[in-house]
Amino acid sequence: MSNAVASAAAAAAPALRLEGLERRLGERLILAGIDLTVAAGECLALLGPSGCGKSTILRLIAGLDRPDGGRILIGGRDMTCVPAGRRQVAMVFQSYALYPHLSVARNLSLGMELRGVPRQRREESVARVLAMLQLEGFSDRRPADLSGGQRQRVALARALLREPRVFLLDEPMSNLDAQLREELRPQLRAILCGGQAPVVYVTHDQQEAMGIADRIAVLQDGRLQQCGTPQELYGRPANVVVASFIGRPQINLLPMDDGTVLGIRPEHLHPVAEGGLPVQVLSREWHGASQQLTLASRHGELRWTTDGSQVIGDALQLGWEPRHEHRFRQATGERC
Repeated sequence: MSNAVASAAAAAAPALRLEGLERRLGERLILAGIDLTVAAGECLALLGPSGCGKSTILRLIAGLDRPDGGRILIGGRDMTCVPAGRRQVAMVFQSYALYPHLSVARNLSLGMELRGVPRQRREESVARVLAMLQLEGFSDRRPADLSGGQRQRVALARALLREPRVFLLDEPMSNLDAQLREELRPQLRAILCGGQAPVVYVTHDQQEAMGIADRIAVLQDGRLQQCGTPQELYGRPANVVVASFIGRPQINLLPMDDGTVLGIRPEHLHPVAEGGLPVQVLSREWHGASQQLTLASRHGELRWTTDGSQVIGDALQLGWEPRHEHRFRQATGERC
């Protein structure tokens, strides 16, 4: 293959591609044939419960572990056996991993100094990234003098300064309280979408994934369940696992007599005068403008989210539009 043809093929290839990625721990299969692609400038979230293989995928991409099968391609080049230090991958951990005895500016410039970047360029780069992350007045402070959100932004700034070919984030906001995570979410999205490097973002928080990522890959027990946009996963989940994981409050899954499971989201239920599903109110939770009710029915318990101003009796009938139904096979959990 000529150099020109090879360059064209690399340019057309996804910025990051995982092909049949496998990882074992003894006889236990941790990852089973993971196939994923991430385009330049795209953010892909890996979503799933603890132990599903999310962080393992990140470690394999970074070169911290070696796969037992499959390939990792970055910019069209096979990087499966390339040492971590030569992959040009930046990783942000949930623990920040900042040097506590160094100032913010020194935390950011040290890596560039070790890579031989000239002093003037280091200073210009640090000033640029501090301005981008609204940390201009904090360059002389040490990590202990910063809030959790500010420390997380410093960790992001350090990763950005590497000018990586791939940007990896391992639950970077899990140590922050709920309000701070909500405040940082749009800022983080703006930062991640501002460059050309593909981003792989690991989280167990589906709201975080849906708010930040362009696409979401849902994993369970080391297997890819479905990959798509937040809208695709919410509107047409491939199986019960995805349906249960995407959407809050959680979808109602009701076993039916025909061997299927009916999925209907709490926000898609509404009261009807007759012909609906009879229910009894078990409990109520108030959420300001809305209320969430737990109900008993002949198919089991279900949840209903409704207008907080409505007065709801203890017994009623609920209906829904057919277009909002999701049907799954009881035997396999797959979509009918």
